[in-house]
Amino acid sequence: MRARIGLAVLLASSIGLGGCLAGAAAGAVVGTGVAVTGAVVGTGVDLVTESKSERRAKERKRQKKEERERRREERRAAKEAEREERRAREDY
Repeated sequence: MRARIGLAVLLASSIGLGGCLAGAAAGAVVGTGVAVTGAVVGTGVDLVTESKSERRAKERKRQKKEERERRREERRAAKEAEREERRAREDY
């Protein structure tokens, strides 16, 4: 209970702290079980405080990953279609 109160006070006072500093401070002060919460809060604060260029870089990275997955799926589908075509010719 004391840890939760400490965490609440720390998080309330951490608004003035920048980005991941709040998450690191919360994780360092409060015990291990609550450190995960501090990391999550720090990530949330990062989302609010990150620059436009950081957001664009993350978005490009996400788009590249999606594009790779889309191409991978297209290759799988093409291979499956090729197999089906081969089976159909063999059955003829």
